[in-house]
Amino acid sequence: MQRRRGLAAFAPALAVLLALAARGADASVHEYSGGGTFAPRANSFFFHGGSEGLYASDPSSNSSASFIRFDSVTFRRTKESAARHEEMQQNTGLVEAIIVEIQDRSKIGGSYLHSDAICCTPELDKEKSCKVGEVIIQPHPDNPDWPKRIQTFFNGRDEEANMVTQVVSINRTGMYYLYFMFCDPQLKGLKITGRTVWRNPQGYLPGKMAPMMTFYGFMSLAYLVLGLLWFLQFVRCWKDILQLHYHITAVIALGMCEMAFWYFEYANFNSTGNRPMAITLWAVTFTAVKKTISRLLLLVVSMGYGVVRPTLGGVTSKVGALGVVYFIASEGLELVENLGNINDFSGKTRLFLVLPVAILDATFIIWIFSSLSRTLEKLQLRRSMAKLELYRKFTNSLALSVLISIAWIGYELYFNATDPLSELWQRAWIIPAFWNLLSYALLAIICILWSPSRNPTGFAYSEDTADEADEEGLSLVGSAVKGTGDIVNMHVFPEDKLKYRFRLDSRLAFTSEACV
Repeated sequence: MQRRRGLAAFAPALAVLLALAARGADASVHEYSGGGTFAPRANSFFFHGGSEGLYASDPSSNSSASFIRFDSVTFRRTKESAARHEEMQQNTGLVEAIIVEIQDRSKIGGSYLHSDAICCTPELDKEKSCKVGEVIIQPHPDNPDWPKRIQTFFNGRDEEANMVTQVVSINRTGMYYLYFMFCDPQLKGLKITGRTVWRNPQGYLPGKMAPMMTFYGFMSLAYLVLGLLWFLQFVRCWKDILQLHYHITAVIALGMCEMAFWYFEYANFNSTGNRPMAITLWAVTFTAVKKTISRLLLLVVSMGYGVVRPTLGGVTSKVGALGVVYFIASEGLELVENLGNINDFSGKTRLFLVLPVAILDATFIIWIFSSLSRTLEKLQLRRSMAKLELYRKFTNSLALSVLISIAWIGYELYFNATDPLSELWQRAWIIPAFWNLLSYALLAIICILWSPSRNPTGFAYSEDTADEADEEGLSLVGSAVKGTGDIVNMHVFPEDKLKYRFRLDSRLAFTSEACV
């Protein structure tokens, strides 16, 4: 009942996330279909039209142009605002589109005129520093046309004004912001509809995302190489395959599919400017499934599944429940991040999406290390030195990855705190790429430590029957030789063989002396 209630609690959230997925998000095509409203700031009103990292156009190729295109942008003012003007009156309202590279943000507003105003005032107009009703812009010394200003006027009592369709070429690499602004308080309540299309020289992928397409291509090849090596070893030792090997194979296959889907998703996005909904949904789902299965694999390995214990026993349901809850939370977060825009949500909503995944990750870490501690204790008590060494290597690798993860989280927090305006957008791709590399490295370590072998019993579960066999061997020397020899053959580790041979030789010597 409690599990059903837990799943029922997730149902409304999942419904909202699926609605976002159905709506979609075009990162290089900024839609203003919701009738966006303008927010007041100083003596101006503004609407944020989008921001992206754009590379400079390639002058040697017309097809490698970088631009921002305005498509069917329409401004609609209130009837009360339109009624204040005469029918034949010209220029009864002004809206400006301002494109500014982030390093030139200080050139917007009257700071260089020692004024806090953003729009030109009558006093500044008298000094011929600007025109009343316009946004104050200080021209760039090397390019007087930048920051870019595009003006659209209302005429007479018209309630709508259509922006002329035009293309603004980008000739300098940088993070560009687009704002629609007006200074006339009578235009309060203005709405905007339409869209803008942003393109880089190599395609429609935003500057932050462009390097990830190449990265996903390399990661697809890396998983393919790992999969081939694992498959060859799998086939070579197919008669001695353990259940754990099938789990590792599933994670490798999911990793290959995940990276391949993301690469094709980015490639399609880059060529069309729109995210292919079907491929994106598949990529998001494979990511959530792979993250869930990977964590479950680490957990069951840490519990000693197939090594210390033949089954998970009573904790199977708990492990399964944790996996289901983690998949739902991870799938929801991935949907919003890739099919919506998480930056548009409030802090509480963002916390609602991120916090469950963080708590579940912490739960996995605590459970994994506590299970590892118990597994190491059992192996020490049984004096299985080779298996103990195997698990020590695994524990050290896992502990090192956790320490690296904590350090990287600290760097990520520092990066985001010191770069609120995305001035370092060309390096931002490294942050998500790191987590994929770390996941791949952990999977490769598990593949090395638990590689298929012709003698799988070396790390497979086996009953501790050595002492019982030795006791039976005391009654009859011949039986002892046969029984102990069987036990030796069951274990492939050299130190185990030496241990039993030492016991056998000692008991044979004791029996000989007794007979004499």
